[in-house]
Amino acid sequence: MLKVLGRAKTLCDGVSRRELMQVGGLSLFGGMTLPRMLRAAGETGANGRARSVLLFNLLGGPSQMDMFDMKPAAPKEVRGQFKPIATSLPGAQICEHMPNIARWMHRATLIRTVTHKYNSHDPTAIMTGWDGGNARLPAQPTDPPDIGAICEYLGRGSNDMPAAICLPNFPGEGQKYRRGGPYGGFLGSQYDPLFSVCDPKFGREPTQKDYYPVMPIGDPMMPALDSLPSMTADRLDRRKSILDQLDREFETVRTSTAVERLDGFQRRAFDMLCSSKTRDAFDLSGESKATRDRYGRHLWGSTMLVARRLLEHRVPFISVHQDIYKHYGHAYDMHANNFGMLKDHNLPILDRVIPALLEDLDSRGLLDSTLVIVMGEMGRTPRINAKAGRDHWPQCGFSLMIGGGVKEGHVHGKTDKQAAYPVTHPVKVADFVATIYQLMGIDPHMTVNDRRGRPVRVAHGGDPVFEVIS
Repeated sequence: MLKVLGRAKTLCDGVSRRELMQVGGLSLFGGMTLPRMLRAAGETGANGRARSVLLFNLLGGPSQMDMFDMKPAAPKEVRGQFKPIATSLPGAQICEHMPNIARWMHRATLIRTVTHKYNSHDPTAIMTGWDGGNARLPAQPTDPPDIGAICEYLGRGSNDMPAAICLPNFPGEGQKYRRGGPYGGFLGSQYDPLFSVCDPKFGREPTQKDYYPVMPIGDPMMPALDSLPSMTADRLDRRKSILDQLDREFETVRTSTAVERLDGFQRRAFDMLCSSKTRDAFDLSGESKATRDRYGRHLWGSTMLVARRLLEHRVPFISVHQDIYKHYGHAYDMHANNFGMLKDHNLPILDRVIPALLEDLDSRGLLDSTLVIVMGEMGRTPRINAKAGRDHWPQCGFSLMIGGGVKEGHVHGKTDKQAAYPVTHPVKVADFVATIYQLMGIDPHMTVNDRRGRPVRVAHGGDPVFEVIS
């Protein structure tokens, strides 16, 4: 909860300054001290090439054997409907519906053997390295902190930008509950990322209720003032610029005696959210028509474009979550119509937004110091079910990694004939997360204390996979 400290005063609209607003998950006032904002800024990261990390979470569990680990010689009930195509990396084939990504494979590391036991639709395992069981919904304050929370804890980033941002909303928002993953967890909510918000629109109803997605249209926005005691999200005019709304509220609060009473860390946190850099990154009005078209005129295109603008400001950790919005789609949770969803919806999106982002980062000289990751929280079953879908399969999944110090043109790990289990070089999620920390210059064996004061390793005992690091 974001609260302005001090004696309660009332704004002109009747809203108390003392409980002005809650802004996403970045708890900026009450309890917000950012204790390591300055002290740890230079303690880690000197040797890491990845100054920024972007994780694109394909929520639901993308099908490894239909995308990046195809098995054309497998039985029909396993191999599916798609054909493999050659890529810019000799010997590496991927799905025919990702021709643009295929042109980037010589610059990428592809891990085909990510494995864990966390059979749940939230990114906790891949964002924390912990796979000690299935999630309890909603996200719990006892959950482990994610990579972004550790970046916030260590004071990564600049003074006027958050260390971690989650786009276009918290995972699960489309279904009205909070999935675990991008949170401060037992470190406290003051280490949550800045969560953007979105209000996607849908031009039509799906042809069938489930597993026939409709493209969401809209832009991610700065956090709305959802928790104002007398101003609910329903009363906010989402058609107006959220930046204008924030400007008015911030100007009112900025001059209050309550803000004057904030300590140095609290005031810096407040200024960080007020920063024009943070807010301007969400303003896509200055982007050309050609750029908007190149990313795609949909929520995921605009979200990835906002992510690129935030990466230009060197935000250390950004996570993008392809969410589920009621009955308008199931992201990558494809228990039915797996091939139709991939061909007509998911893969065209992925094959557009990722190459567009990589092209822009590369042309700006940022790709070498920015790690881009594409993966989901799990894989899918090798056998196709009776509804032409695939079911949950955490035993084996993939991760596509480009930039930020990973090897170029490298395929890590081999799976069996059905892409069901790793045969060589299995990568546990703890090792995967440890690798990210290593690339960022953060000691993966560093410990933080849980709520009982017990030291917990940030990568939960994982060791970096040095074979994928250049």
